[in-house]
Amino acid sequence: MHYEISFPVRYYETDQMGVVHHSNYIRYFECARNGLIADNGYPIQECEKDGVTIPIVSVECRFRHPARMGDTVTVTADIDKVPLAKLVVKQAVYNQEGQLCAEGQVILGFLNKETGHPVRCPEKLLKMIELNI
Repeated sequence: MHYEISFPVRYYETDQMGVVHHSNYIRYFECARNGLIADNGYPIQECEKDGVTIPIVSVECRFRHPARMGDTVTVTADIDKVPLAKLVVKQAVYNQEGQLCAEGQVILGFLNKETGHPVRCPEKLLKMIELNI
């Protein structure tokens, strides 16, 4: 499964040098990840209504080239494996010239919303991924 979204770098996302602050790449990853799931028919809100939350277990991000004020970034999210207990999403951020600015992966878990105990991937999400990879 592949998804991408583009948007301009906003002033408040940059530091004094006009470079995107490192913490914002994690937010950029989230925009693409949530879009991927929503555009394929099972938004996170629906998953939570079904009693499952999807917390982040870990985030890995490698910085390659600075994104700057005035750039338009394209953020990608890719799922290439069917999840069981964890969902791995590979992510990247590119500037308008196609330069790789950051890359990494986010690992998500699945918890029962009421008990907080780990559960398997919700059936609706599992089917959505199986159909699209």
